[in-house]
Amino acid sequence: MRRIKNILRLGRKELWSLARDPIMLVLIVYVFTASIYTAATALPETLHNASIAIVDEDQSPLSARIASAFYPPEFVRPKMITLGEMDAGMDSGEYTFVLNIPPNFQRDVLAGRNPEFQLNIDATRMSQAFSGNGHIQQVVMGEINEFVQRYRPAQTLPVDLALRARFNPTLEKSWFGGIAEIINSVAMLSIILTGAALIREREHGTIEHLLVMPVTPGEIMISKIWSMSLVVLLATAMSIHLVIRGLLHVPIEGSITLFLCGAVLCLFAMTSLGIYMATLARSMPQFGLLLMLTLMPMNMLSGGSTPRESMPELVQNLMLLTPTTHFVDLGQAILFRGAGLDVVWKPFLALFVIGTVLFVLSLRRFRKAIGQMA
Repeated sequence: MRRIKNILRLGRKELWSLARDPIMLVLIVYVFTASIYTAATALPETLHNASIAIVDEDQSPLSARIASAFYPPEFVRPKMITLGEMDAGMDSGEYTFVLNIPPNFQRDVLAGRNPEFQLNIDATRMSQAFSGNGHIQQVVMGEINEFVQRYRPAQTLPVDLALRARFNPTLEKSWFGGIAEIINSVAMLSIILTGAALIREREHGTIEHLLVMPVTPGEIMISKIWSMSLVVLLATAMSIHLVIRGLLHVPIEGSITLFLCGAVLCLFAMTSLGIYMATLARSMPQFGLLLMLTLMPMNMLSGGSTPRESMPELVQNLMLLTPTTHFVDLGQAILFRGAGLDVVWKPFLALFVIGTVLFVLSLRRFRKAIGQMA
């Protein structure tokens, strides 16, 4: 009981210390509100207000119909330019896309000659160029097919494709972006808060005060883990209800309680890692450099942004040793697909094992660092 009381009292001290740190409080609020909202609504692959110009050398009803098919919010209103203005406009960055409709385009289409049109893309704007390329082709071909069906009978294909988009029927990208960002935020803040708490005590000299108290290094470490985990867990729950469900209107299919249980295991592992990194760093700048070297690869390669199946096999196997990979698996399975514990028990078990290993390593390193201070 004495040890439990020590852990609770030391944890309360950590919470009071965090409450008196306005920068950390602003960071927590920003990460779980504005950061999630912007990540969901401003995805780099989203086509929004792309600039487009059209060189209409045909001046036919079909070319006019194609030009009128591009409108906000995907595109700005197309600007009609001449062939001589095309290169200068793209060189100056005024247009991302320039569609060139050749002369006699409508006549050749109706005659079945398979004419070609030219789409010029400014590939330096990579995100819009990638998504806009296919979108423009679909728009143009759709307008041509509808126009041709007025003058010749439609051909019925022998196969009918029935498309079913599961878990996200409208292919709304903000749903994926918001959930992915909240998973990354849990991993990031759990490391930052615990590592900053330990380094702050070392810089302020309060760690020496703890050494003369009847507390063990394990009690000090556990108090930092539970207090900072509690802050991140509460912020996660509020963000799911206020931002994900409230502002973004993302339908949560599975149990939020089960997801938060998985978040507890992830926090257990990541806070232990944060303490280990804080014992290696001598100052906050060094801790920030270590954070960049560890957290950025973990988030990028965990499968939250890119499917792990598309990565090299060596990277896939190495990332199984990181907690973020398993947290992404269970988070997406629960929140997107409504999976239960019978489906996600393997990521839960993996997080528990990884967290235990990290906790033991961090405790040994923390005891060694405390011993050097004493």
